[in-house]
Amino acid sequence: MSDTESPSEASAHEHHEHHHDVEGPGYATPQAAVEQSEREKVAYVMSLYVGTDVDAPDFLAVVDVDPESDTYAEVIDRVEMPNVGDELHHFGWNACSSSCHVEGLERRHLIVPGNRSSRLHVVDTKNRENPEMVKTIEPEEVHDHDLSAPHTVHCIPDGEILVSMLGDADGDLPGGFLELNDDFEVVGRWDAPGDIEKNYDFWYQPRQNVMVSSEWAAPKVYQPGFDMADVEAGNYGHQLHFWDWENREVVQTVDLGEEGMIPLEVRFLHTPESTHGFVNAALSSNIFHFWEDRESGEYRAEKVVDFEAREHPDWDMPVPALPTDILLSMDDRYLFGGNWLHGELYMYDVSDPKNPRRADTLSVGGLFGDVQELGGRDIVGGPQMIQLSLDGERLYWTTSLYSTWDNTFFPEEAEKGSVMLKADVNPRKGTMTLDEEFMVDFGEMPNGPARAHEMRWPDGDCTSDVWQ
Repeated sequence: MSDTESPSEASAHEHHEHHHDVEGPGYATPQAAVEQSEREKVAYVMSLYVGTDVDAPDFLAVVDVDPESDTYAEVIDRVEMPNVGDELHHFGWNACSSSCHVEGLERRHLIVPGNRSSRLHVVDTKNRENPEMVKTIEPEEVHDHDLSAPHTVHCIPDGEILVSMLGDADGDLPGGFLELNDDFEVVGRWDAPGDIEKNYDFWYQPRQNVMVSSEWAAPKVYQPGFDMADVEAGNYGHQLHFWDWENREVVQTVDLGEEGMIPLEVRFLHTPESTHGFVNAALSSNIFHFWEDRESGEYRAEKVVDFEAREHPDWDMPVPALPTDILLSMDDRYLFGGNWLHGELYMYDVSDPKNPRRADTLSVGGLFGDVQELGGRDIVGGPQMIQLSLDGERLYWTTSLYSTWDNTFFPEEAEKGSVMLKADVNPRKGTMTLDEEFMVDFGEMPNGPARAHEMRWPDGDCTSDVWQ
């Protein structure tokens, strides 16, 4: 039993009967993903031109990450969207390990939303190096359900797909969730309107019958760019919502207060036995641990990491760290994240989730990074979206947050494009080493410099796989 595992959790672990026959996509357990996965050879990367001088469609980039390949660290294919101005942001699979028992189901199709357009694209990755666009869901089909601004995509067991939506059809509040079936048709709204106002990321833990969702703001607030007036007006979120997964209703809301402003990425531990998880409060520059109090049956949240603001000669106020993304290694031992403004990657040992221990940091890019260029190429922006190999030994990151926010804090991103970088991780020692030989330069795309955001591997990753 771990330090943080309650006796009831241990008992559940001992007595829960779950058949681990793998007939469908993914792996039987998180540990099986660590042990049985092969090294990633290609990465899919959201790439966009919104907010630049390039009048071209956003695209899905296929990046060669196989060091044995002649095209290592290059974009080897691009799947262009059919329209200009989607603002590709987050994306996800049609199926993951939560459907490992479903015979015949494949992790093959990517659901690629346009956050600004509310258009959803379906990309077939049967040919991993040369995927194809196979379907587009137009914004009108989304607006019919009084929803807009798609964000997080999670497959749910048995082949259906759930998408968090940040606004109503007009870009105001409330947001909600859109459900697609396994033929990529809009089923309708998953939740009852009014259960939540603001929305952002979500993660479900089906064995515990719980889903957690976080908050950013209404699309009309965040899409034009960051404005301190919106902070003062209370237009940004600071709550976590815990849902009854089966009944699709919010059963508890936890207010994180001023220290939990803009809670973004929510990550339950991968083990389906656990109710522990983490969320990064970007504007307050904190990380919160949340868990279920087994005696009361209610969820608690407590700040466990606090990043100090730093003085900068070009700023008239201390610069917040802005931790915009976190993830957990597949073995649930380490939490990784990036401080976008400071230019810092961090690695915490969360073996005891209530007492994270900082294991290592890298100082790269951003306003304070020790490393500001690689191979003669300036690094514009700090570590933003991150992704870890299934074996926990390679951490990749990109540098674009959102077009209008990029243009406020790192305007050169629009002129020079993003980069994708990598660190080698030693999980035994708890260390990271910058791989100075690996850089994907999105400033060298055929249509001009592009931004780069979220990444995924064809065989699953640390931010998309869920276990029943």
